[in-house]
Amino acid sequence: MKQLVCCLLGLSMVAVLSQGCAFIRGNYGEELGQGDVTSIQKGVSTRADVAAVLGAPDRIIGANDREIFHYYHYDVKSGSVFIFSRTNIKSDDTYVIFNGAGIVEEVVSGKRKGPLEFQFWPFDWPFN
Repeated sequence: MKQLVCCLLGLSMVAVLSQGCAFIRGNYGEELGQGDVTSIQKGVSTRADVAAVLGAPDRIIGANDREIFHYYHYDVKSGSVFIFSRTNIKSDDTYVIFNGAGIVEEVVSGKRKGPLEFQFWPFDWPFN
């Protein structure tokens, strides 16, 4: 009986420890260059001009008699070790707002952040 318990305990430990680790990276959407965004002129550029510079928008939003082109790029890094995991996501969003005549009224672009780091520890260090 003692050997059976030891054998089951050993198999359980092997099963838990064989879970291993995984590191995953992914991107979603096209990355826009800041030079492309700054070439869009408020009050001058049209929908066709913006599409020629930035490409087709990832999403078109209608709000308050305006049309908004939304461009986004997501960078995801995830790591896991045994039962601990951590996922970091960076998002770069650009919104181009058109008035009723189809002319650029405003360009809103988020400030780009530095590169993401792999972090497999699920908590802040040191345990904050």
